Amino acid sequence: MTNPDLINKTILFVKEKLANAEGGHDWFHIQRVYKNALLIANGETCDETVVKLGALLHDIADSKFHSGDETVGPKVAREFLESESVSEAVITHVIQIIDNVSFKGGKTEKTFSSIELDIVQDADRLDAIGAIGIARAFNYGGFKNRALYNPQIAPNLQMSKEEYKNSQTPTINHFYEKLLLLKDKMNTETGKQIAQERHHYMQGFLAQFYAEWDGEL
Repeated sequence: MTNPDLINKTILFVKEKLANAEGGHDWFHIQRVYKNALLIANGETCDETVVKLGALLHDIADSKFHSGDETVGPKVAREFLESESVSEAVITHVIQIIDNVSFKGGKTEKTFSSIELDIVQDADRLDAIGAIGIARAFNYGGFKNRALYNPQIAPNLQMSKEEYKNSQTPTINHFYEKLLLLKDKMNTETGKQIAQERHHYMQGFLAQFYAEWDGEL
């Protein structure tokens, strides 16, 4: 049984930590992932507490905003959970989710597996596609001062984890380097069903984008 007080304290902690976060990785992103995770978890046999904590803390210190340091998030999450006297088993599981949830260019194999990780990962990936995914991609591209599109710069599907992390390519390229790949990387049946519709929406957006770019519409 999930402790409602622990979840409420975690929500307040995350809201405070992400008060000044970039728009695609702020509290509202966490809230959407949390809701997605609860929706997916309804169809799975899982530890609800781990799913909730994993979803709430998965981006507590995204490495993109900490000079690429992937240790900050797990450290911050552990310190908080220990301060709330959460069991070591739950803490370890949540940390494993944080360590393994990200796409990272699609070149990194999971070092841990659980249904709870599958749920949180699907929930996070759903927020990277569809209408919200499009909005987040361009918001982050603007945040990094990237071009919208440059026909002379082709997408690179062979990037290493480090190349992906340091990429400065136009935002449209990101659709091919990540967003359009996520549909086939979903773990759960619920995640796959939702992803299919959001994937189709992105394809329609790209068709419209290119038509407008080329002056056809």
